[in-house]
Amino acid sequence: MDLRVTLEELGLMVLGEAEDGRQAVDLVRSLRPDLAILDVMMPQMDGLEAARIIRSEDLAPVMLLTGYAEEDMVSKADSAGVLAYVRKPFRKEDLMPAIAITLGRYRERHNLEQEIESLKEKMESRKVVGRAKAILMERYNLTEREAFHRIQNKSQMLQKPPHEIAKAIITASELGV
Repeated sequence: MDLRVTLEELGLMVLGEAEDGRQAVDLVRSLRPDLAILDVMMPQMDGLEAARIIRSEDLAPVMLLTGYAEEDMVSKADSAGVLAYVRKPFRKEDLMPAIAITLGRYRERHNLEQEIESLKEKMESRKVVGRAKAILMERYNLTEREAFHRIQNKSQMLQKPPHEIAKAIITASELGV
């Protein structure tokens, strides 16, 4: 069964086809598809390595279409960032659920990664504010609450986020000002 024809029969648009793994990565980089469907066995670079690159660059979700079903291969696919695994020969009716799962997992992973990044930024901001509070507490003999209020007040007065005020306090302290 021809994959391109099957996908088009399902109402999907095929943006490109690659002869090997390197070409697949290049196509995904240039075309930015909603989904990349790869085979494990591809010349020059196998589908797992191509999937690893596509995942590391966060170019598109990857679904693997392959004749291999060994547990080791499934584990390698998972490690490479593959989000769904469909065995050949596939049936037309098996593709849409696998595609939907791939896209859903990709969105979920992307949202979680954004949330993690946001939490890291908040943690870093809190560390900076904490360090600035310690400087103010030591220099002006303030309580933690008073030091925090000074940072908050300056933040509101200058219309800048508290972590920027905190960075300025730390820099001034390091310069001996």
